[in-house]
Amino acid sequence: MNPNLNKLHPYPFQKLRDLFQGITPNPSLAPINLSIGEPKHATPAFIKQALTDNLAGLSSYPTTAGSIELRQAISAWLARRYGIPAPDAEKAIIPVNGSREALFAFAQAVVDTSKPSPIVVSPNPFYQIYEGAAYLAGAQPYFLNTLPENGYRMDYSSVPQAVWQRTQLLYVCSPGNPTGKVMNLDDWREVFALADKYGFVIASDECYSEIYFDEANPPLGVLQAAQQLGRDHRNLVMFSSLSKRSNVPGMRSGFVAGDTAILEKFLLYRTYHGCAMNPAVQAASLAAWNDEAHVAENRRLYREKFAAVTPLLKDVLQVEMPDAAFYLWGRTPGSGTEFARRLYRECNVTVLPGSYLAREAHGVNPGEGFVRIALVASLEECLEAAERVKMLFILR
Repeated sequence: MNPNLNKLHPYPFQKLRDLFQGITPNPSLAPINLSIGEPKHATPAFIKQALTDNLAGLSSYPTTAGSIELRQAISAWLARRYGIPAPDAEKAIIPVNGSREALFAFAQAVVDTSKPSPIVVSPNPFYQIYEGAAYLAGAQPYFLNTLPENGYRMDYSSVPQAVWQRTQLLYVCSPGNPTGKVMNLDDWREVFALADKYGFVIASDECYSEIYFDEANPPLGVLQAAQQLGRDHRNLVMFSSLSKRSNVPGMRSGFVAGDTAILEKFLLYRTYHGCAMNPAVQAASLAAWNDEAHVAENRRLYREKFAAVTPLLKDVLQVEMPDAAFYLWGRTPGSGTEFARRLYRECNVTVLPGSYLAREAHGVNPGEGFVRIALVASLEECLEAAERVKMLFILR
């Protein structure tokens, strides 16, 4: 077996199951699960219709590159959304089976183990796929803590030059999971300068880019930042997904876009990897990328929940409105794991301890003393969960 498998940690939700082992939650209260970032809003009917209308496509093998119609729809969406020239649909875009699959596979294609001790830099806390992708590509992850005192930004100045010299891939996540932090133009300028100096590739995870609260100020993306700074797409690849945007997590549909030279090699890798998108899913995806009305309505529902829930939790968990995404990152009194256990036992509400999303690095686990609350349930359930959290503090 690949010895790097031994470096992998249990997934956060396995840790959560272990944490709750033997606990019987309060039977008088209906369960409310706010631990996993799985959208619960209804899938738009027109997307489901497009899926079923194109089931005849199951009789054919799909190409790894996807249909040109889907790639053109994605290219047009990128141009509309970010105000950039439409990327080359033939060379600069590849449909993928969800951003998770692509984020993992990308490291396998990018990391060059013929060079000594390759490094993959990642935010901390982080989406656990980044770490697993680094290890199984034969690289060492290097974590940059995102803490309240630095505004949840990655402090690139803290990285030793010797680490940058070995860095081959940098994962960034904007809007961030779990903090919801959005990178601004100065942040991107700094990252681009480092990539140009040291030659590493930037993998920009933008799966939460369409969940934001100010319709006039959508989050800045990597390709948009490059355009504004007069930079080309060299060593830049963005990852996007329909899961959160269009409430279709089970459809497993997203795309990568950016540096055409890198994507040419990534497409070659994927051809052998065997991960072509289902033709019916491609058709439904095309319909989804071509429509914005359902996305605006989706944001309205999240905006309503955050406006109602955040004030209720602000005093007891020190939560603040995030820049974007659908998580509240709440500071707990004492241990985040103990808070999650007690909340589950006494209130039948499930949240995720922040320490499960992070690693100890530079003397601290930046997720310790926090919980991640995913406001994915209905408004009524989210409000009920917030009231139960408040009651938990009264009962202390």
